Parts: sequence; structure tokens; C-alpha cells
Amino acid sequence: MRKLVAERGHEGRIVIDSAGTHGYHEGEPPDARSIEAAARRGVDLSDQRARRIRKDDFAEFDLIIAMDSGHARLLTRQTPQGSEARIAMFLDYAPHLGATDVPDPYYGGGGGFELVLDMSEAAAAGLIEAIEQEFMLD
Repeated sequence: MRKLVAERGHEGRIVIDSAGTHGYHEGEPPDARSIEAAARRGVDLSDQRARRIRKDDFAEFDLIIAMDSGHARLLTRQTPQGSEARIAMFLDYAPHLGATDVPDPYYGGGGGFELVLDMSEAAAAGLIEAIEQEFMLD
């Protein structure tokens, strides 16, 4: 998504961060298969490290994007009262895919990470377009 933000000329205006609902892999890099799949698309994930979502994230970010309905429920429980509208489903920005949840790449065989990246790229493009329209960015 950061690559798309840069390509569309929105660096410094759109801030993106990644966090999980559980701290299972805090401080660890992405799975090697994810790093390799992203690298084939010209995206370097090697410096990225896992972190758990913080209470401050709900105040700092205009949107909190959930990859699947299970995580959306967990995020809704953690959201300060009145901030529930900030939680959105990622694939809502790619309705043409006909899916609501991004699948877990670990269970998708060798192509699981490629499939997730395909879906994520489509949703990211739709999300950037929605942000551009809502905030009249050009």
C-alpha cells in the first residue's frame, strides 16, 4: 500500500501502519514467503516488524482496516466508544473480488501469499481512490 501511496503522490498526506490484534509475532519480520512474494512485485518488506495494535492507534488513524471479519470483531471490542465507525473491512474496497475476508496465506499452499497480495493490491487501489474522493486529494 505504501508503494501505491507513493506512486499516487500522497506520501506525507496518507500515513499507513500495520498492526495485529494479537501479539504472537511482535518484533518479528514477515514470513519469508511474504517477503519473497512482495519482492517479486517490487516491494521490500524486509524492514517491517510485527506489532500489536495500540489504544493510541484508534485516535491517531482515521481508518482501522480489518483483513477479515474475525479481526473486525476483535478490533470493535477494543475500539474506544464512539470510534467504531473507523473500522472498515479491507475487501469492501474491492467488491469486484466477491469476497469479504482476506484468506490466511498460511493455508493457501504455495500460492497463498500471491493470492493475498493480489487481493490486497486490488483493495489498496480501491481504498486509495476512496480516500482521494473523500478528502479531495489530487
